Amino acid sequence: MTTDPRRAALRAQLRDGFVLAPGVYNGLFARLVEEAGFTAMYMTGFGTAARYGYPDTGLVTQTEMVNNVRVVCGATSLPVICDADTGYGNVINVRRTVRAWEAAGAAALHLEDQVFPKKCGFMAGKQVIPTDEAVMKLRAAIDARTDPDLVIIGRTDALAVNGWDDVVARVSAFHAAGAHLVFVDGIRRRQDLDDYVERVVSRGLPCLYNGALVDGAEAAAMGFKAQILPGLAIGAVYHATTDALAGVGAP
Repeated sequence: MTTDPRRAALRAQLRDGFVLAPGVYNGLFARLVEEAGFTAMYMTGFGTAARYGYPDTGLVTQTEMVNNVRVVCGATSLPVICDADTGYGNVINVRRTVRAWEAAGAAALHLEDQVFPKKCGFMAGKQVIPTDEAVMKLRAAIDARTDPDLVIIGRTDALAVNGWDDVVARVSAFHAAGAHLVFVDGIRRRQDLDDYVERVVSRGLPCLYNGALVDGAEAAAMGFKAQILPGLAIGAVYHATTDALAGVGAP
């Protein structure tokens, strides 16, 4: 059995308080998040895809993703919550993904219930696999760990596809299967966030919020256990670089 103190630290944060994790996609920004005084960070799949020059539509491979997990985790002493997409296949592929992410240093990872090839959670046209299949993949993930402190997060993208009733059924099943956190993606408006609280958080399920409709203090007060900010670094870089290039002027 292997253990990593960063995983134990993340577990303690989730147990005793609230985790605010800015999104990073390379080692430089991992270092900046740590220097800024945060206690955790999030390796974004959207940002990783952008790093390779691709849209977030399932084009980045398992190998490319885990290589970035290794880079980000190697650049910081903080726990890193990592995107693991759909697990890159069935339950056998999920087991391999978990072992690879764990070996690369991830403190937590989330698996989603989209049909492969997946899309960014805020894109239209998503499809989801049956709940039973998603549950089997989560159980495989939990069983594949060699470090019991590795946090497994069950993500659903069913909101835009099937609505809140199916979302509630899915995340309840994920938690019952052993997921340490549940994660409803595609929260676009404040009303969506309020519905998330009313329909899921209020049930006592440990929930993660992806977005910046509220700050960390308010998200914690609403009952969330964690908040990730995937676009924070890449958004700042994009706008700053665009402005800088415009200031120089094209030849």
